[in-house]
Amino acid sequence: MKTPRWNPYLVGALIGVLSILTFSIADKPIGMSTGIAQASGACALPFLGGEGVAANTYWAKKAVPKWDYGSLFVVGSFLGALLSALMSGSFKLTKVPAVWRERFGPSVTKRMAAAFVGGIVILYGARLADGCTSGHGISGSLQLAVSSWTFFLVMFASGIATAFVLFRRRHA
Repeated sequence: MKTPRWNPYLVGALIGVLSILTFSIADKPIGMSTGIAQASGACALPFLGGEGVAANTYWAKKAVPKWDYGSLFVVGSFLGALLSALMSGSFKLTKVPAVWRERFGPSVTKRMAAAFVGGIVILYGARLADGCTSGHGISGSLQLAVSSWTFFLVMFASGIATAFVLFRRRHA
């Protein structure tokens, strides 16, 4: 727990055990996007009110803001990641990571705007696919769901293509 990087085989096995426990205890797959969508509904409550959120067809159908397995999984994942980073000594607040700075410059505004837009795109895609990388990539693929394997393969291909476009080497 004190090292910043864990053995990937151990982590894979632990995720498998977590998946079995999650299905056994909560009767739900591992997933984040519903919990995050519920959080967005909760954030909208002060602006739209309970009636406004309930009237929204998306929140009413898929993600009524409430404390349940999905929202607790999101909070637990955040707290677990924070605890791990603190215990390993790798925690640090950085507005512009070194990899981003080298490629796109030191602008905090540009970095935050890109992160915000990227977050919107990935969450929209997850909700459109009816599951996120953890929902499809872990839980769905463990159940041998064709849609999850399709999602998983397209996600990896998209990630590789994006990395080549964004982080290609510059020629002098």
